Amino acid sequence: MENKKFSPFVSIIMPIKNEGRYIKRSLEAVLDQDYLPEKFEILIADGNSTDETRAIIAEMIPDAKVPIYLLDNPSWFVPQALNLCLEQARGDVIIRVDGHCVIQKDYVSTCVFCLDNQAIDCVGGSIKTIGETYLAEVIALAMGSPFGVGGVAFRVGSKGSKFVDSVPFPAYRKDIFDQIGLFDEDMRCNEDDEFNYRLLENGGKILLVDKLQTRYYSRGSFSSLWRQYFRYGLWKVRILQKYPKQMRPRQFIPLLFILALLLSLLLMVIFPWGWISMPVLLGLYLSANLMASSIIANRVGWRYFWSLPLVFATLHLSYGTGVFVGLFKFWHHWGKNNSY
Repeated sequence: MENKKFSPFVSIIMPIKNEGRYIKRSLEAVLDQDYLPEKFEILIADGNSTDETRAIIAEMIPDAKVPIYLLDNPSWFVPQALNLCLEQARGDVIIRVDGHCVIQKDYVSTCVFCLDNQAIDCVGGSIKTIGETYLAEVIALAMGSPFGVGGVAFRVGSKGSKFVDSVPFPAYRKDIFDQIGLFDEDMRCNEDDEFNYRLLENGGKILLVDKLQTRYYSRGSFSSLWRQYFRYGLWKVRILQKYPKQMRPRQFIPLLFILALLLSLLLMVIFPWGWISMPVLLGLYLSANLMASSIIANRVGWRYFWSLPLVFATLHLSYGTGVFVGLFKFWHHWGKNNSY
């Protein structure tokens, strides 16, 4: 669906590092857009990849009908990569795409259409998480479950388009960055949430379009999943310090679970009857976990049931631990002006 009325030049910006396994299919999806090739460009900021990522991109550049610019991001961090691309972007519309996702063919044209026809400042779609191994499939199922991620609209799906707090792989008018600034380079994670919360605080609107869906390839091990969600939790504290009004109760549930576990341990040490608290707490959690796992397994196959509880526990414990550690790591930011 190409919009003839409003066909601005579009800059696709891609922050990447060591995406050799996925970058070819991701870049092919961007090159295969139904938007006019002469109306967009691709800027890729690579954070010193040590795998075959750069070689794959270099092979694709000569045959591409769209200009591809490969930039060096010596800092490695995503906000710096995004800002590096923004500084050189020529587009009136900016769309972020990651190197381990695949956007649908009409992603650019649909985003452009929505920006022109809706009173919005940012638009994006939902994520369909894909797993390429058995464990990655289980992780994908957990990440698409309300019990796993707390009902985040772009992860669990949305019936109809609606206004939200944040979207993945967003499209913005470039003048938004002139109004509220670039991505916060102090962030090491959750930089997209930080920017979108800043946008909301300045009166902006973010639209989730139900028919837009991006394939996202999930982590394939417990260790990588733990690191991912620990970082999400850790840096969510900085979001809390900067934009407390944008936080939602669901974002604190994993932290409350961690605190409840610690309180139970304390009760066990102090009081003779304290040992009761831990079995009760774990029993309640296990019951909810097994119920959520059963619902998913009944829908997609019981072979996933045995691993789902472990994946759910990894999601909850890693995120909650990340928030808990972040409260101490970033303690010196409390009470200060944390605005961008």
